[in-house]
Amino acid sequence: MQIQKTMCSEILENQVNRILDEYEEAYDISCNYQPFCFIAAEKETTYGILTGYTCFSEVYIDDLAVEEAYRRRGIGSALVAAVEEHFRDHGFDNINLCTNAFQAPGFYEKCGFTLEFVRRNRTDPKLDKYFYVKYF
Repeated sequence: MQIQKTMCSEILENQVNRILDEYEEAYDISCNYQPFCFIAAEKETTYGILTGYTCFSEVYIDDLAVEEAYRRRGIGSALVAAVEEHFRDHGFDNINLCTNAFQAPGFYEKCGFTLEFVRRNRTDPKLDKYFYVKYF
């Protein structure tokens, strides 16, 4: 057997999903993986985008980006609040996310998230990872 790096094709993605689905079914668990995207937009202009996914009983925020000219106007907070509202009372336990030190730890704390732990980066403290959770 050889181990090699390769591009993930649709065939390989389908294979890994099949294997994981079979494993989860053996434990009577449903992955419930669903990607999502929320946007803050008006007419033809998109000001901010939040992406994430659901998995098992959790909601994961992946990326949150607001155009620089529109930051500090509540757009990011509104996007996070929209995710909370959308998934509340739908069987999910919490919302998880990870952000780097140079990004937005303070922002997520203002949004009511609780810091679970920090993974320190040994070469660049700006890349320390902050792991947050907010329970429904």
